[in-house]
Amino acid sequence: MRHTPRYLMTDPEEVKRLIRGNPWATFVSPASGGLVASHYPALLLEDEDDIVIASHFGRPDEQLHELGRHEVLVIIQGPHDYVSSSLYAPGDLVPTWNHVTAHLYGVPEILSEEENYAMLARLTDHFESRQPHGRSLSEDEEGTRRAAKGTVGLQMRVTRFDARAKLSQNKTPEVRENIATRFTETNGALAAEMRRVRGPE
Repeated sequence: MRHTPRYLMTDPEEVKRLIRGNPWATFVSPASGGLVASHYPALLLEDEDDIVIASHFGRPDEQLHELGRHEVLVIIQGPHDYVSSSLYAPGDLVPTWNHVTAHLYGVPEILSEEENYAMLARLTDHFESRQPHGRSLSEDEEGTRRAAKGTVGLQMRVTRFDARAKLSQNKTPEVRENIATRFTETNGALAAEMRRVRGPE
């Protein structure tokens, strides 16, 4: 990502917050046949001090990615949207795109069959807990264990990250509030992110 100091996110806790709120991730691997990208959920492991995520790949994606043989890039994309220059002061004509994004790097550890099933159960419980009538893999352990054989679980300790919160910090408080107010109507998550950061006063 473009290196713009005012937009840098360096606090690991802020990156964790971004992962929690945006768990659909892009996994990119520099495989021997070229770059490979896949999309899977990334669950933040809350019992870890470091940033550690768990996920699973559907077979044969793990072979295409050559999982466990090299560092991978995991992209977490938070709220984002186009910012029209019509929201700026007169004469300020260059539009932009606000976003919150993190690039996570690490070498995935491949889970055993039993560890994979436990991770899938944890992943399912995490997301099903938000549903009115959430389900559990334990309702049919024999059947869900068979289905789990079509997946490969992984855990990745993030060894470094590159994150940005580009949220109009270069604009005056009045212009930032004008932009946030517009997004309150169309992109509430981005408006909330804008109101969490401070720009020049």
